[in-house]
Amino acid sequence: MDVVFLVGRILIVALPIMSGATFHFQQAAVDAARGSGAPAPEITVPLSGIVMVVGGISVVLGILGDVGALLVIAALLPITFFQHAFWTDEDPQAKQLNQVMFWKNLAMIGGLLTVFWIFNQTQGEAPLTITDPLFSSW
Repeated sequence: MDVVFLVGRILIVALPIMSGATFHFQQAAVDAARGSGAPAPEITVPLSGIVMVVGGISVVLGILGDVGALLVIAALLPITFFQHAFWTDEDPQAKQLNQVMFWKNLAMIGGLLTVFWIFNQTQGEAPLTITDPLFSSW
């Protein structure tokens, strides 16, 4: 059953890793963030991509996986509320797409909070990991 935890970790960060490694380094991502009112998109968009990739790899490998989960959450939160603010959309199609993306991001954040909790509670006994968590059990 240890492999189930590994597969779950891979799946929960697959999208942030892929998006962070590709889309966040395209001008279209910067333009979209600028259009949504995100602060300093020329800096924050690529930076959020780097944070998602580093955090995601940390979760997959189990190298300070608790920190990795928090890093991906920290990148997803502003994206969710700036980029997918469906309540500001007037176009029905854009509203529907952003609503789906908003709730998808919240679901990933929920999954990552669970991953953080598991790393934290198992204190180095989480299966198929390389290091102990950074944060001690609460």
